[in-house]
Amino acid sequence: MGIAIASFKRLTPLAEPAPESRVPVLSRDGGIGTFRFWQGLTILLVSVGMALPLSHGLEFPGKRRLPREAYFAAQTIYYPGFTIEGAFGGFGAIVATLILLAVTPFASRGFWPTLVGALAMLSMRATYWVWTHPANKIWLQDQKVGGAGERFFATGRDLARRDWTELRDRWEWSRVARASFAIVALIALLVAGLAP
Repeated sequence: MGIAIASFKRLTPLAEPAPESRVPVLSRDGGIGTFRFWQGLTILLVSVGMALPLSHGLEFPGKRRLPREAYFAAQTIYYPGFTIEGAFGGFGAIVATLILLAVTPFASRGFWPTLVGALAMLSMRATYWVWTHPANKIWLQDQKVGGAGERFFATGRDLARRDWTELRDRWEWSRVARASFAIVALIALLVAGLAP
């Protein structure tokens, strides 16, 4: 029996702990458990950030068939519900990803995928501000929005002079681009989470 156990131990060596320089540490008190929790929270927030633009992308073929009045009516249903994505899946995911990047050791295998995830999330947000948000202002120009929403959608409505199909395509394709960036971020963060 003792020989069998000794042979088994030789075949399945115990895992050695990672060198100190490779162990990600979120805080001196929290250690690896806190780091893994933060990775999980970041992945959850990025998933929320991916889900909503992805749903828009999946709607795109059907919405292209809508006439102008129906399309404009459909666009107004997204406010205020989809603004949740901006708070949690947008801003929250970016902050969480940047914090995760800051505490991931450069020498670890998870650093580069986390960097890719952070860059993809920043690209997703930039796409929103450059292409999506200006078109959002057009869809909501006749809607009564109050408080912060009014200030958020009040300026820059110069796109209204453009053909509505150009605005539609701008908005829809920006959502496809945002979903693509979020998918890249999610995959990169999952790879980083699986890195030893």
